[in-house]
Amino acid sequence: DKKGWLMVFYGSTPNGTQLFTVDLKSKNIVQITNKSGEKSGEIVGVKTRKVYYRINDSIFSTHIDTHKTAFIFKFPTDKMGSIATLNADETMLGGVISSKEEQEIVKKYPEKKDFFDRIYDAKLKRTLITIDVKTGNLTELFSENAWLNHEQFSPTDPKLFMYCHEGPWHKVDRIWAINIETKMPKLIHKRTVNMEIAGHEFFSPEGKTIWFDLQIPRGETFYLAGKNLENGEEKRYALKRDEWSIHYNIAPDLKTFAGDGGNDGQVAHAKDGRWIYHFVPNGDHFESTKLVNMKNHNYKLEPNVHFSPDGKWIIFRANFEGNSQVYAVEIDKSKQ
Repeated sequence: DKKGWLMVFYGSTPNGTQLFTVDLKSKNIVQITNKSGEKSGEIVGVKTRKVYYRINDSIFSTHIDTHKTAFIFKFPTDKMGSIATLNADETMLGGVISSKEEQEIVKKYPEKKDFFDRIYDAKLKRTLITIDVKTGNLTELFSENAWLNHEQFSPTDPKLFMYCHEGPWHKVDRIWAINIETKMPKLIHKRTVNMEIAGHEFFSPEGKTIWFDLQIPRGETFYLAGKNLENGEEKRYALKRDEWSIHYNIAPDLKTFAGDGGNDGQVAHAKDGRWIYHFVPNGDHFESTKLVNMKNHNYKLEPNVHFSPDGKWIIFRANFEGNSQVYAVEIDKSKQ
């Protein structure tokens, strides 16, 4: 339906960062929040039509249509908390509690290249959490002296919660999942050779597969791999060096994929990789189509490709016109 074409995004206003919707068909933009304070962690509930977000230490929801805003939860003063995901039945938010020591590292070294290894090496405690959106009850699922990150609930199983061991990918078995009732963690992909890396994991829309960037070894051989959660089998599609992308995504019909490319400073060191790609599986590899030339894009801003609901467009961020904007490209080459 037409409402399914609304996309939520952040925009700057005189009253700080606010959430907006844009109708991807009409391009009509509506501001849906007006609370002051910098917001983060926007998560859309498709069924309840609410967007959840954090302002400082508090969690709020705003209805996309009525703009009614409600308070959900306030983190205690001794806990540095955040949220990143909503489960399939939209009853639980998922996130982490981190340490003040970690926050001090980021404050002292604000650039990712400076804080990344420091946080990994510090081995500070992090705790996976859920927050009941109705009661505000916080549950601690699992704690470890590791950089637990990239929290994602399954789109179909409300109990399945994916997360990662963040850090240099060649040093971590990154991709994990946990059942929020049994609270038992499970490794999704085990590295088997020196310098193998796997990451930037994401669920397939039907919830049966976790897809991820796989390199065996790092920077040499490139795949998009998918772990079937029902039978444990792993599918791999090979990519050429220039086709490697920072992020990948899968179309709603599960038949094709998208990638956002990368510059020569990325792990693939591609000479001609600055493109938005459309990928079609062909046996054990991808056939690629270059859709958007990203030669003037600064890849410090990761494009983060997404498909439109009908699978005909790829939506991404870019700054090739001087500032950061959201763009879309139609996959059908005759209509580009």
